[in-house]
Amino acid sequence: MNAFLKLPDLDNHGFDPFEVERLLHGAHEDPYPLIHEPAAKGPIHKLSYRMLYTELPDVLSDKENYLVLGYDACQEVLANPHLFANGGAFQYTIGRSFGHTLSVMDAPEHPKYRKIFQKAFLPQVVSKWGESVVEPVINDLIGAFSGRGEADLIEEFTHHYPFQVIYRQLRLQPEQAPIFHRLAIAQLLGSIGAPEGPEASKKLGAFFEALIEARRADPEDDLVSHLATVEADGGRLPNDVLISFLRQLMNAGGDTTYRGTSVLLTGLLTHPDQFAAVAADRSLAPQAIDEALRWEGPVTSTWRYVSEDAEVAGTRIAKGAILNVVLGSANRDPAKFENPDAFNIFRERSIRHLAFASGPHVCIGQHLARVEMTRALNGLIDRLPNLRLHGSKPGPDIRGHQLRVPKHLFVEFDAAGSP
Repeated sequence: MNAFLKLPDLDNHGFDPFEVERLLHGAHEDPYPLIHEPAAKGPIHKLSYRMLYTELPDVLSDKENYLVLGYDACQEVLANPHLFANGGAFQYTIGRSFGHTLSVMDAPEHPKYRKIFQKAFLPQVVSKWGESVVEPVINDLIGAFSGRGEADLIEEFTHHYPFQVIYRQLRLQPEQAPIFHRLAIAQLLGSIGAPEGPEASKKLGAFFEALIEARRADPEDDLVSHLATVEADGGRLPNDVLISFLRQLMNAGGDTTYRGTSVLLTGLLTHPDQFAAVAADRSLAPQAIDEALRWEGPVTSTWRYVSEDAEVAGTRIAKGAILNVVLGSANRDPAKFENPDAFNIFRERSIRHLAFASGPHVCIGQHLARVEMTRALNGLIDRLPNLRLHGSKPGPDIRGHQLRVPKHLFVEFDAAGSP
């Protein structure tokens, strides 16, 4: 444990990064009609995704933006990194928050470092974390409300669950958890000019730098020790790359999994017949997870930079433009998915969804995300008999246009110890 390492909180203790983040990602109940309308007219439009929902500018608003809609066009962009790069787009967004991380890199640098990081997230590695790391977190969180007969699964479970998994992977002190969560969310706000963004990034960076040095001096059996001591072309990972990766892990491994798990539970509990089918046959869990990711993926749109004059879906686009690759449009493309706006775990699965993107920048933590979502679903079914939506409280309301999640998921169940 790291008793000598303390992470300082934001100087402004009254600042609520969670509320600011919710405002940043909007409160749209259903963004898909605004996605489907231009998609029906064609795959490419000279417009930014953000401008579909708000006139408030962001850090990419002064660039030439194009919407990329539909499965085939999105896949075309994601599969051609030599034409449509990450760095020219993400340096203005998450690069400001995380630093020189994988998402900001392009070849040849990106494959060099991704190969090293990826070894820590292979299926055979993360499957071992299921018992040793993920299961104890699930038991602790559910145990806090299983005797009550009701709960808010967002506020009491999914909002904390994947972050708690990360804390255990990093072997961090439990009392540091609330500060870590605040800083992990606050660091994203630098892209909109909030001073708490750079402050959070700096404090997390200093903490991780000290943690890396401690693990190199005295390695343990944990993720940081592995990454701090692994050899890369005869040398260790540069500190700036490793620190940036750990900063991003707090969000990529925490925030998106929180959203994915929340949407999975929302989809199933609002379709009781499908929830009952999964509860009776756990082999259906993987297809339920895939359907949740397709239906309401954690990230609705991502970006790519046009690195040279190119053509996308028959449209010429000049070098320097920003492509808004609308993953939500790909995953709800009626040419690929029948009745795409419906949640249906029994739909034909011949087409792979793009919730984790595609190509060389496909989500490095997707295997861990699946392990966490599977364990969470099974744990709730096993520990909360007769789990159902609360009969007298509002139903879940998924909101947002960029990152989507319900604010509450009120449920009832047979309390532990009840007849």
